[in-house]
Amino acid sequence: MPPKRSNTLTEAELRLMKILWLHGESTVTDLVAALPEDEPLAYNSVLTTIRILEQKGYVEHRQEGRAFVYKPCIAEQEASRTEVCNVLSRFFGNSREQLVLSLLDDEGVSTEELERLKDAIRSAAPEKGDKG
Repeated sequence: MPPKRSNTLTEAELRLMKILWLHGESTVTDLVAALPEDEPLAYNSVLTTIRILEQKGYVEHRQEGRAFVYKPCIAEQEASRTEVCNVLSRFFGNSREQLVLSLLDDEGVSTEELERLKDAIRSAAPEKGDKG
């Protein structure tokens, strides 16, 4: 039995999605041309990857002449949220607290970042009269 296909994005898939989110509708040729020179992918690799993205529901296509024009079906923020939820579930038992504590344990967190996080927590905290 083949392994279950993951709906998370591989690095190659994410690279193509970032191009589509930035540029909008694109052909495979457009995607190949938009890739950074230091991280090229062959035309066939891009074609295979974009087809996988379509199977996963991240992109859809329309035909324009002989070419397929691909566009994202999922906004970048939605994809980002899905990926975070996946990490939260897989590594932290759906505990937001454990995720945040893991991030705060990183020695690279600056004082400015900590202050912004404190502000975000204060603004996200429910009012005293709220039930939730």
